[in-house]
Amino acid sequence: MKVGFIGLGVMGRPMALHLQAAGHELHVWARRPQSAEGLPATVCATPAELGRACAVVFTVITSSADVEGVALGPDGLIEGMAPGSVLVDCSTIAPDVARRIAGRLGEKGIHLLDAPVSGGAQGAIDATLAIMAGGDAAVLERVRPLLECLGKRIVHVGPNGAGQVAKACNQMIMVAAIQAAAEAMRLAGAAGVDCGKVRQALAGGSAASRVLDVMGERMVRRDFAAGIEARLHHKDYGLVLQAAHASGVPLPLTAVVGQQLNALMAQGWGQDDTASLLRVLELT
Repeated sequence: MKVGFIGLGVMGRPMALHLQAAGHELHVWARRPQSAEGLPATVCATPAELGRACAVVFTVITSSADVEGVALGPDGLIEGMAPGSVLVDCSTIAPDVARRIAGRLGEKGIHLLDAPVSGGAQGAIDATLAIMAGGDAAVLERVRPLLECLGKRIVHVGPNGAGQVAKACNQMIMVAAIQAAAEAMRLAGAAGVDCGKVRQALAGGSAASRVLDVMGERMVRRDFAAGIEARLHHKDYGLVLQAAHASGVPLPLTAVVGQQLNALMAQGWGQDDTASLLRVLELT
């Protein structure tokens, strides 16, 4: 199959390579041409050109506005994709934007799956991502073999927008767990206890989690080089709090963690790892 890919960053590049390695003919478009260097792919001049070449297009890009522009803007995918083709958006964006894009594409007979992913850069490299999909279930089944090149758990959550709601819930729990790990490491350090030993002890009990394993270890080693840049979690929390405000849902813990992410950004650590939440606690 001819498969298109837009968004060749830390997540997208390994995902695109998995699709190519599975035997699919890869076509890409990149805002920064250097990000496509070395890829075994046909480079297209515009998203519209890529859309004309491919039956299925994947996008993994940063913001709601970016996705909307690539999908619906001048020379966007909507100008090239044929009726019956599928856009699989693996970005993390606002649910209402996903629904709006789906509606506009649907007017041309083009299908959208909002299919955000979880698992980080290592999950993308290992093809073990969790994929939470919103859209038509039959369309999901059509592209499931492609998604199986990228992840191990693929769940149809509901109609368009539902995948993004699930991703918001994922980010709420995950970043709150990072904050909890940071507070535990801060308390241990302030008490003069070996943080590495505390993390090791906690990993054998009810507090054990992947977040404690990965992020706790980064905190112990004080390795704040970015796995996933903290600015992306800050962006995601903005989407969560917007959705909560719109629906009148109280999210007290999420609001507090959002303020900690604001403080992280204010220190200029947005391009560092979210494990930097520990450093925010150390400021006081």
